[in-house]
Amino acid sequence: MNRRTTLAAAIALTAGLAMTGCSSDSSDSKPSLQVSQAFMPEPVSADMAGGFLVVKNDSKTADKLTKVTSDISDDVTIHETKNQKMQEVKSFDIPANGQLNLERGGSHIMFMALKKKPKQGEKVSIELHFEKADPVKVELPVKETTYNPKHH
Repeated sequence: MNRRTTLAAAIALTAGLAMTGCSSDSSDSKPSLQVSQAFMPEPVSADMAGGFLVVKNDSKTADKLTKVTSDISDDVTIHETKNQKMQEVKSFDIPANGQLNLERGGSHIMFMALKKKPKQGEKVSIELHFEKADPVKVELPVKETTYNPKHH
Protein backbone atom coordinates (compact mmCIF):
# COMPACT_ATOMS: atom_id res chain seq x y z
CA MET A 1 0.00 0.00 0.00
CA ASN A 2 2.81 2.37 0.84
CA ARG A 3 4.42 1.80 -2.57
CA ARG A 4 1.20 2.67 -4.39
CA THR A 5 0.81 5.90 -2.44
CA THR A 6 4.43 6.87 -3.15
CA LEU A 7 4.02 6.01 -6.84
CA ALA A 8 0.77 7.97 -7.09
CA ALA A 9 2.37 10.97 -5.36
CA ALA A 10 5.37 10.81 -7.72
CA ILE A 11 3.09 10.66 -10.78
CA ALA A 12 0.98 13.56 -9.50
CA LEU A 13 4.08 15.60 -8.73
CA THR A 14 5.59 14.89 -12.16
CA ALA A 15 2.33 15.83 -13.91
CA GLY A 16 2.12 19.02 -11.86
CA LEU A 17 5.69 19.98 -12.73
CA ALA A 18 5.11 19.23 -16.40
CA MET A 19 2.01 21.43 -16.42
CA THR A 20 3.85 24.22 -14.61
CA GLY A 21 6.67 23.99 -17.16
CA CYS A 22 4.19 24.30 -20.01
CA SER A 23 2.45 27.29 -18.53
CA SER A 24 5.69 29.19 -17.88
CA ASP A 25 6.86 28.47 -21.44
CA SER A 26 3.67 29.84 -22.96
CA SER A 27 3.76 33.03 -20.87
CA ASP A 28 7.32 33.64 -22.10
CA SER A 29 6.39 33.05 -25.75
CA LYS A 30 5.55 36.67 -26.69
CA PRO A 31 8.58 38.30 -28.25
CA SER A 32 9.86 41.62 -26.94
CA LEU A 33 10.06 43.90 -30.01
CA GLN A 34 11.30 47.48 -30.32
CA VAL A 35 11.10 49.62 -33.46
CA SER A 36 13.72 52.25 -34.29
CA GLN A 37 15.16 54.23 -37.21
CA ALA A 38 11.72 54.55 -38.83
CA PHE A 39 11.31 56.92 -41.78
CA MET A 40 9.65 57.47 -45.14
CA PRO A 41 11.48 59.40 -47.85
CA GLU A 42 9.23 62.06 -49.34
CA PRO A 43 7.61 60.26 -52.28
CA VAL A 44 8.57 61.32 -55.80
CA SER A 45 5.34 60.01 -57.28
CA ALA A 46 1.91 61.01 -56.00
CA ASP A 47 0.61 57.47 -55.61
CA MET A 48 3.35 55.33 -53.99
CA ALA A 49 5.99 55.49 -51.26
CA GLY A 50 8.42 53.34 -49.31
CA GLY A 51 8.87 52.91 -45.58
CA PHE A 52 11.93 51.80 -43.66
CA LEU A 53 12.67 50.81 -40.06
CA VAL A 54 14.44 48.34 -37.78
CA VAL A 55 12.59 45.83 -35.58
CA LYS A 56 14.79 44.55 -32.75
CA ASN A 57 13.85 41.35 -30.93
CA ASP A 58 15.33 41.13 -27.41
CA SER A 59 13.71 37.81 -26.57
CA LYS A 60 14.39 34.11 -27.01
CA THR A 61 11.30 33.77 -29.22
CA ALA A 62 11.47 34.42 -32.97
CA ASP A 63 8.56 36.22 -34.65
CA LYS A 64 7.40 37.32 -38.09
CA LEU A 65 6.22 40.66 -39.46
CA THR A 66 3.07 39.60 -41.30
CA LYS A 67 1.29 42.82 -42.25
CA VAL A 68 1.49 46.61 -42.16
CA THR A 69 -1.56 48.87 -42.10
CA SER A 70 -1.84 52.64 -42.44
CA ASP A 71 -4.54 55.24 -42.90
CA ILE A 72 -2.52 56.77 -45.76
CA SER A 73 -3.13 53.73 -48.01
CA ASP A 74 -5.42 50.71 -48.17
CA ASP A 75 -2.74 48.86 -50.14
CA VAL A 76 0.34 48.45 -47.92
CA THR A 77 2.60 45.48 -48.64
CA ILE A 78 6.02 44.23 -47.59
CA HIS A 79 8.71 43.62 -50.21
CA GLU A 80 12.16 42.16 -50.45
CA THR A 81 14.72 43.05 -53.10
CA LYS A 82 16.63 40.17 -54.64
CA ASN A 83 18.86 40.49 -57.71
CA GLN A 84 17.75 44.12 -57.98
CA LYS A 85 14.09 43.05 -58.31
CA MET A 86 11.36 43.91 -55.84
CA GLN A 87 8.91 41.20 -54.92
CA GLU A 88 6.06 41.10 -52.42
CA VAL A 89 6.43 38.62 -49.55
CA LYS A 90 3.93 37.25 -47.04
CA SER A 91 6.15 37.85 -44.00
CA PHE A 92 9.62 38.73 -42.73
CA ASP A 93 11.40 36.68 -40.08
CA ILE A 94 12.52 38.44 -36.92
CA PRO A 95 15.06 36.10 -35.30
CA ALA A 96 15.25 35.56 -31.55
CA ASN A 97 17.80 37.99 -30.08
CA GLY A 98 18.17 39.53 -33.55
CA GLN A 99 16.62 42.15 -35.78
CA LEU A 100 14.83 42.81 -39.03
CA ASN A 101 16.28 45.64 -41.12
CA LEU A 102 13.95 47.28 -43.61
CA GLU A 103 16.30 49.59 -45.51
CA ARG A 104 16.79 51.29 -48.85
CA GLY A 105 17.93 48.86 -51.53
CA GLY A 106 16.65 45.92 -49.50
CA SER A 107 13.52 44.76 -47.72
CA HIS A 108 10.95 47.51 -47.20
CA ILE A 109 7.33 48.56 -46.74
CA MET A 110 5.50 49.63 -49.92
CA PHE A 111 2.56 52.04 -49.87
CA MET A 112 0.48 51.97 -53.07
CA ALA A 113 -2.48 54.16 -54.08
CA LEU A 114 -1.67 56.88 -51.53
CA LYS A 115 -4.71 58.80 -50.32
CA LYS A 116 -2.49 61.89 -50.05
CA LYS A 117 1.16 62.53 -50.79
CA PRO A 118 3.08 63.06 -47.53
CA LYS A 119 5.47 66.03 -47.39
CA GLN A 120 8.84 66.32 -45.69
CA GLY A 121 8.38 67.17 -42.00
CA GLU A 122 5.05 65.32 -41.68
CA LYS A 123 4.58 61.95 -39.98
CA VAL A 124 2.85 58.87 -41.37
CA SER A 125 1.18 56.52 -38.87
CA ILE A 126 1.49 52.80 -39.45
CA GLU A 127 0.71 49.68 -37.47
CA LEU A 128 2.96 46.63 -37.64
CA HIS A 129 1.27 43.25 -37.23
CA PHE A 130 3.19 40.18 -36.09
CA GLU A 131 2.60 36.45 -35.89
CA LYS A 132 3.09 36.37 -32.07
CA ALA A 133 3.65 39.85 -30.65
CA ASP A 134 0.91 42.43 -30.24
CA PRO A 135 0.59 45.07 -32.99
CA VAL A 136 2.95 48.04 -32.71
CA LYS A 137 2.02 51.58 -33.78
CA VAL A 138 4.86 53.56 -35.34
CA GLU A 139 5.22 57.11 -36.65
CA LEU A 140 7.33 57.39 -39.80
CA PRO A 141 8.84 60.87 -40.07
CA VAL A 142 8.85 61.99 -43.72
CA LYS A 143 12.43 62.85 -44.68
CA GLU A 144 13.96 64.35 -47.83
CA THR A 145 13.66 62.16 -50.92
CA THR A 146 17.35 61.15 -50.85
CA TYR A 147 17.54 60.41 -47.09
CA ASN A 148 19.46 57.19 -46.39
CA PRO A 149 20.81 56.61 -42.86
CA LYS A 150 23.78 54.37 -42.34
CA HIS A 151 22.99 51.26 -40.25
CA HIS A 152 25.61 50.01 -37.82
